[in-house]
Amino acid sequence: MRRHRLLLSAGTALFVAAGAHPADAETFRWAGQTDPSTMDPHAAAVAPVLSFLNNVYEGLVRRGPDMAIEPSLAVSWEPLEAEPGWRFHLREGVTFHDGAAFTADDVQFSYERAISEQSDVGAWFASVTEFRVIDDTTVEFVTDAPNPLFPESIANFLIMDRDWSEANGADLPAREEESFATLNANGTGPFRLTAREPAIRTVLEPNTDWWDAAQHNLTEAVFTPISVSSTAVAALLSGEIDFFEPVPLQDVGRVDGADGFRVLQGPEARVIFLGFTHDREALHTSDLDGVNPFQDARVRQAIYHAVDADPIVATVMRGAADPAALLVGPGMGGYSADLDQRLDFDPDRARQLLADAGYPDGFRFGLRCPNDRYINDEEICTAVTGMLARIGLDVDLVTMPVAGYWDELRAGNYDMYLLGWSPGTFDAEHPIRFLLHTPDPDRRLGSWNFGGYSNPRVDELLPQIQTELDPDSRQAMIDEIHTIVRDDAVYVPIHVQPLVWAMRDGVDVVQRPDNFFMLRHVTLAAD
Repeated sequence: MRRHRLLLSAGTALFVAAGAHPADAETFRWAGQTDPSTMDPHAAAVAPVLSFLNNVYEGLVRRGPDMAIEPSLAVSWEPLEAEPGWRFHLREGVTFHDGAAFTADDVQFSYERAISEQSDVGAWFASVTEFRVIDDTTVEFVTDAPNPLFPESIANFLIMDRDWSEANGADLPAREEESFATLNANGTGPFRLTAREPAIRTVLEPNTDWWDAAQHNLTEAVFTPISVSSTAVAALLSGEIDFFEPVPLQDVGRVDGADGFRVLQGPEARVIFLGFTHDREALHTSDLDGVNPFQDARVRQAIYHAVDADPIVATVMRGAADPAALLVGPGMGGYSADLDQRLDFDPDRARQLLADAGYPDGFRFGLRCPNDRYINDEEICTAVTGMLARIGLDVDLVTMPVAGYWDELRAGNYDMYLLGWSPGTFDAEHPIRFLLHTPDPDRRLGSWNFGGYSNPRVDELLPQIQTELDPDSRQAMIDEIHTIVRDDAVYVPIHVQPLVWAMRDGVDVVQRPDNFFMLRHVTLAAD
């Protein structure tokens, strides 16, 4: 008998209509399914936080509308001459929102904060062996080997003001608790934080002293988290908000067909997949005693052969997604169209593999999934549960809000789990470093490899991939890892997630494939 429990957060806030008040040409009201969990830029390396805070804080570099790396708080950068690493030349005349000057000392403080034990972004600096302040406008990162991807890997390294942070007791990131930086912010970015009410609303206003030319026409931006998609659609169509994402796939036609509204769709740089516990000797939830079947590649392969991505894409995702076989999708560095072929859907083969592994009657295990992080995440896991039942596997499905999901995975309270991954560097090196390398906390490698998968060949190839300049040689090494991941069924890729944004007419936005929503690229037409 299968069990399906749905865990609900007691703090879930619903959007309550207070009467229609369409936005004028300056006030922008937008909503999303997930509220950023913190305003601390080094406390949570997750997209909802980094996307939101890129409006408030800035890094040395940033991504433009075309996703190319461009100058931000650094005006230029180049490799070091005598040793591996990078030199960054800082922008002069920049001030934080409180008026304090931006200096090289703030970069040093932010780097030291970002690599601290309390940080969630330290993996970005795994290759850095030394940081140096050369003068007021020059800093250097020394790396353990040539690292051509380093500037792209720190596009979301956001700079904090040392004096403000220390004066407010926010010297270190607050991951497990709160600090002043959890609810407050002081960046150099195009918008400043004026009000923060978690799970209710967050208000931003333009930074009139921003160093860059404003490309928006907003005087205020109000964000409201709306976890119930039907409520968000109703709020959009009634004029209470101007923009919402992600639109429920079943409502795309309704919104796009409504007078005065439109839906913007495109592929996201995010692959949705299933992961396993690899390194534990026993399952967390099972009718087996002291055994972990997922340590046997045949069991993992059986699950891969039993999960049919086509009906998930066609039915659950309503044809808006594309099946995936790799941990990166088309358009990413290291993607291989030849290897983007899933293992065949073959329930008979799956049953035979289970029997060969010693489980002819199947077994029971636990599957953990979020219910408010990815598009139709709970429905995806429900479909997977039914598919696995057909090969004799008894799945205990537990879904829960993402607010507590990462803690559950880090605590090992799962046997199999759902995850989505968008490579911050737009390159296959990123998931190899975070998802496939043997977990190594000291070197900040494998930090999202929850299952503890370990393969010496993958570990050997990663530094070579990070330093190889010849594109053909580099692709050959990445392809070798793609093949290992498929043959070993390390993960079970399902599909590339779509982007589905809805807005009223007159709202002009830039849809980035990393699903970062940049207010600096939003303009509103006058009513």
